[in-house]
Amino acid sequence: MVRFGTCSWKYDSWTGIVYSGFEENHLIGYSKSFNTVEVDQWFWSLFNDAPPKLPAAATVKEYAESVDQNFRFTIKAPNSLTLTHYYNRSGSKELTVNPYFLSPELNEKFFRSIDPLGEKAGVIIYQFEYLNKQKMRSQEEFQALVYEFVKNIDRRYKIGIEIRNPNYLNRRFFDFLAGEKIIPVFLEGYYMPPVTEYIYNYLPGIETDIVLRLHGPDRSGIEQKTNNIWNTIVEPKDSVIAQLVRLLRFLKERETDIYVNVNNHFEGSAPLTIQKIKENMEAE
Repeated sequence: MVRFGTCSWKYDSWTGIVYSGFEENHLIGYSKSFNTVEVDQWFWSLFNDAPPKLPAAATVKEYAESVDQNFRFTIKAPNSLTLTHYYNRSGSKELTVNPYFLSPELNEKFFRSIDPLGEKAGVIIYQFEYLNKQKMRSQEEFQALVYEFVKNIDRRYKIGIEIRNPNYLNRRFFDFLAGEKIIPVFLEGYYMPPVTEYIYNYLPGIETDIVLRLHGPDRSGIEQKTNNIWNTIVEPKDSVIAQLVRLLRFLKERETDIYVNVNNHFEGSAPLTIQKIKENMEAE
């Protein structure tokens, strides 16, 4: 099944596209149009001189009760688990090691916090930033650390990995994911190569679900164009969408779930982009 959803859903400018304007709970209104959504609010969790911030019980309960049993959340794991070092906002040459990086103990606390979602938690996405040599010496070291992590956590949820090192996109990486039954999370945007340029090389070995995250190349640029009003497509990517539609037509025959998470920063309005993709898929 191909599941289309957006990256977050709390945008007043979607009124008239997704919302009627009378909803007290935006997620309830959203779930009438889509059967998945990406939750990114719990990603921002690592702060200096404070313990990692985990999902609030009341928020998790509200989300669980706002959608039906067929709905699936893809959830970005806390960055306290995926950052090797604290953000270097001072610009100093010395980096401060993050003691929570790939911590099975913290991961279990996170899992417990989202357990009320149950099977509505579709995929937990572990998003890693670009890892330079100062943060990670090699792809082999990265995979070894991830291996130790997944070996020591409870796998009650499906987990996926997104990387932002283009040079890691190779046979060794995808064979590693397949061997550990980790879902590949493909990012379209920023400085990563177009997904359709390389994904076909590795699809035969992928038996898990797949997550496609559609972002754009210039986050701040499109924010200036839209003034953070996300109800119009301002940067059409019709040629990219045509390639993605061919890919999705191929993938939809699979028995696994294919998540397509669209960000407003891809074209200017995630719901309208999804509408375009669906219309293209239905066209002969």
